[in-house]
Amino acid sequence: MGGSAIWSSCIAALLLQSCLLITPTSAKKTYLVQMKHHQKPPSYSTHTDWYSDRLQSLTASSRPDSIVYSYTTAYHGFAASLDPEEAESLRQSDEVLGVYEDAVYQLHTTRSPEFLGLGSELGLWAGHTPQELNQASQDVIIGVLDTGVWPESKSFSDAGLPDVPSRWRGQCESAVDFNPKVHCNKKLIGARFFSRGYHMAAGEKPSRETESPRDHDGHGTHTSSTAAGSAVGNASLLGYASGTARGMAVHARVATYKVCWTSGCFGSDILAGMERAILDGVDVLSLSLGGGSGPYYRDTIAIGAFSAMEKGILVSCSAGNSGPAKASLANLAPWIMTVGAGTIDRDFPAYAVLGSGQKFAGVSLYSGKGMGRKSVGLVYNRGNNVSSNLCMPGSLDPSQVTGKVVLCDRGVNARVEKGGVVRDAGGIGMILANTEASGEELVADSHLLPAVAVGRKVGDVIREYVKSNSNPTAALSFGGTVVNVKPSPVVAAFTSRGPNMVTPQILKPDVIGPGVNILAAWSEAVGPTGLQKDTRKTLFNIMSGTSMSCPHISGLAALLKAAHPDWSPSAIKSALMTTAYNKDNTNSPLRDAADATISTPLAHGAGHVDPHKAISPGLVYDATPDDYVAFLCSLNYAPEQIQSIVKRPNVTCSRKFKDPGHLNYPSFSILFDSTRVVRYTRELTNVGAAASIYQSTIEAPSTVAVTVKPSKLVFKSVGEKQRYTVTFVSKKGVSPMTKDAFGSIAWTNAEHQVRSPVAFSWTQSGGLQ
Repeated sequence: MGGSAIWSSCIAALLLQSCLLITPTSAKKTYLVQMKHHQKPPSYSTHTDWYSDRLQSLTASSRPDSIVYSYTTAYHGFAASLDPEEAESLRQSDEVLGVYEDAVYQLHTTRSPEFLGLGSELGLWAGHTPQELNQASQDVIIGVLDTGVWPESKSFSDAGLPDVPSRWRGQCESAVDFNPKVHCNKKLIGARFFSRGYHMAAGEKPSRETESPRDHDGHGTHTSSTAAGSAVGNASLLGYASGTARGMAVHARVATYKVCWTSGCFGSDILAGMERAILDGVDVLSLSLGGGSGPYYRDTIAIGAFSAMEKGILVSCSAGNSGPAKASLANLAPWIMTVGAGTIDRDFPAYAVLGSGQKFAGVSLYSGKGMGRKSVGLVYNRGNNVSSNLCMPGSLDPSQVTGKVVLCDRGVNARVEKGGVVRDAGGIGMILANTEASGEELVADSHLLPAVAVGRKVGDVIREYVKSNSNPTAALSFGGTVVNVKPSPVVAAFTSRGPNMVTPQILKPDVIGPGVNILAAWSEAVGPTGLQKDTRKTLFNIMSGTSMSCPHISGLAALLKAAHPDWSPSAIKSALMTTAYNKDNTNSPLRDAADATISTPLAHGAGHVDPHKAISPGLVYDATPDDYVAFLCSLNYAPEQIQSIVKRPNVTCSRKFKDPGHLNYPSFSILFDSTRVVRYTRELTNVGAAASIYQSTIEAPSTVAVTVKPSKLVFKSVGEKQRYTVTFVSKKGVSPMTKDAFGSIAWTNAEHQVRSPVAFSWTQSGGLQ
């Protein structure tokens, strides 16, 4: 996941967020240069020739090899090694749209297919058999941008698959540890790597990584097998979660693009990977990584995703692991599927029994020799410095912890690293206790010593017990794997939250999917914890984060693409959103693991995906590339900024929405600022049966009056489009400081419910609270 053997401390950010510390050794840096692509003079045979010539003419000290990448599809321009003065010189050219320093992006299953209702045979596809859907999905190709692939994994077996689709234009690249003839097949049909941006950032510092598509981190193998891994029996992590591991689109093809290295995922490499994937012919792009939330014309992933969307490719991205903080989302562009994380109905119970007789339940994936029923001393905050409560490296005093169980506060350094610190100091067990930041969320880890993770409330009780007892003791035990856990799903505390700070009128995230304790294939180059000292080898690993939920949705999108090859990315996104559910397996509203309260669309978007319903949604909210251009025009971007995203010459805003919320999006985000009335028109396309009639249903808070006109929609034929207008009125007397509120608008008939979440916020001056 986010941590590799070399970069293990990154696992602290929920195993998926890479720690990025780059210190270039020279004044030169990598810059992304956006060019006015269509101004290339005919005297140049290629855009690369033009870029190279212009670069040398505008920057006297640059060399021909200064260009790192040349882009023509995902981006119009090039990446180059420049010093700040050269970058400024380029900015002054009339042929240049913008010059930006290369950004670093962060990396953000046996049970989850069953939890989603996908058995050994895929779900029913309206009017067709599961076998027909399986056959159709063989023609769908999922491109995964990540840390590469471990090709020997049985999850990439091509047994039973026909020949590679003839339209495929990709390839497997050769490297010292990667033989395309041996390591690629009819399942893993593409494997490339992109490292020039990474090397430029490292400067003269020698790389410890082999330039190869091979995955030495594990994250990329886990995500790609989650999306489309073949079925593998008797899979487990050291005995935990045993069963048949399989991806969501088990018959789809996989192409991997290695863009992430020990020091992160560089924008220049990501763009090169996206460009190649688009040209290769993928149908779905899966990116379990992300960065900041600046304007779209500065977001390389958003720019590349726009090109993919225009080519009919759905782009699925992780929402980020910065929750439960508000406004912490990444990958916010409306043409991207932004995916949050929830739990599944499987758990790995473990127990801590105190000397007082109190027994507390937690979780763990510890697989070694346990402590038995024996109680030993329990210590907390016994060390050499102020960080001993966090069990930071070097913080514990061996004379105080040897032979004892150590209570460690969660936070700052990796959870599994804390166990290693305890073990190295002589401790024989650990209780990992959440603080307020993590609330009651429990994430299981494959610890190096007996260890139990507990929530904040239990942690506070244990902390008080240790402080108030002269001879505190504890015993730890482990309960293996249990399923059918209730309640589930629960929204993960770590999953990033709205509101959307780039475009508040677009509700994000879009949906949540399984992202906690997910089993999938793993790289044999690294142990399950990612720590250097972890020498264990496993074919599968259990990981948590939005990096895990993203490929679930990518795989489901591939199934929808197989069932409906003529659907646009927006239609597929709409189907997944409007059929999502908002109640758990106890028929109660989804809850938030951060504080055990009821979750809101700012955390779960439209809800948890339901693939059986998504494959036959009844109606969809569709959007064309021109609709997204009108959306961009409503943001009042300069023409050059819009052109840098849509990559068309002479972009005009002859069609422009009054505000961004007029985009035909499957959800609503209503801002009451200087006005009490917000009115939007949406358009629905009938993808169900002819002669369908839908009735509207409104759920609204007491502070808002909502009307929908017309309240009934009649579709005479398949493919017919109908429009409706919804008016939201903030009632008199509502304070500008009123808390966010939520509701929904649904269109229902006997077979379908097409539901859109609605978020309401009140501001004093137009900005979000």
